[in-house]
Amino acid sequence: MDYEKLSSDRLGESSADIRKRVEAARQRQRERFAGTALVCNADMRVAEVRKFCKLDETGESLIKAAMSQLQLSARAYHRILKLSRTIADLAGSEAIQTPHLAEALQYRPKVMLG
Repeated sequence: MDYEKLSSDRLGESSADIRKRVEAARQRQRERFAGTALVCNADMRVAEVRKFCKLDETGESLIKAAMSQLQLSARAYHRILKLSRTIADLAGSEAIQTPHLAEALQYRPKVMLG
C-alpha cells in the first residue's frame, strides 16, 4: 500500500457497503452457476473459465504480455482469470474489463530470485 492511501484523511467504504457489494457478487455467481455443481468463481474448471472469463482485445493483450514477462504457468493464468471475474463481479460488471484484469495481476506474489 502506498503512503498517500495510508496517510489520507479520506475514509474507505463502510463495512455495510462492502457487505452489500459482496452479497451482490455472490448472487451474480449463484445465478451464473445455477444448475451446475459450482458455487463460486473459485470452483470453475478450465471449461468454465473459457466460458465465463472472456476478455476483450485489450485484456487479451495484457494477459499475453503478463504470461510472457512473468512466465506464468497455465495454472496461474486460470487463477488470474478467476480472480478477474470475481473483481468484475464485485464491481457490478458483466464483463471482465482491463482494470479488473490489471488488479488481479497486481495480486500475484512477487518471486524473489537469489
